[in-house]
Amino acid sequence: MVIMIDLLIAGSLLGIYAGLSPGPMLLLVVSQTIKHDFKEGLKVAFAPLISDIPIIIISLIIISFLEGYKSILGIIFIFGGLYLVYLAYESFKFKPLDVDMELDNPKSLRKGVTLNLLNPSPYIFWITIGSPIIIPAYMINPIAPLEFIISFYIFLVSTKICVAYITGKSREFIKGKTYLHIMNILGILLLIFAVIYLYNGFQLLLN
Repeated sequence: MVIMIDLLIAGSLLGIYAGLSPGPMLLLVVSQTIKHDFKEGLKVAFAPLISDIPIIIISLIIISFLEGYKSILGIIFIFGGLYLVYLAYESFKFKPLDVDMELDNPKSLRKGVTLNLLNPSPYIFWITIGSPIIIPAYMINPIAPLEFIISFYIFLVSTKICVAYITGKSREFIKGKTYLHIMNILGILLLIFAVIYLYNGFQLLLN
């Protein structure tokens, strides 16, 4: 039997990781804040609320067509687990960000939305991790997926806002050990979720 992951915990943890994860979006938040001000970093932080809507819809449609095929869903769960292992690995090998960079005119929200739409990570996340959580929850209670989606984006956006705010006050946070320790803790928690995903995947393949 597939284990149901607590939607609030999963959404919160994955949202925090997505908010702090080193990558193009985080660098854009930081660099726009440094180059311009906190307000510009704030605009980038809200960009996923716009860009992720079509990504989520496409991912849910793809996974919903595969709902009756347990073996295929099992493979997707396994890929999701392996992707979580990769994310955990990325957390453990995290190095302080180089925030000394120059950018042109702000246009922060447009840049954030465009960058996220062209970034493969959100697509991989919603196909291999997000959708396998949402669809089983929907089958139990149609409103349940909102718990995961809302908690995910609350923590994703608020985390990026905190990064922008702290960066505006002091660049040392992004370069310091506290950020490093947070990423290591997130890496451990992601490994726990990876084990759950891999277990679910093999359960679906074997049943």
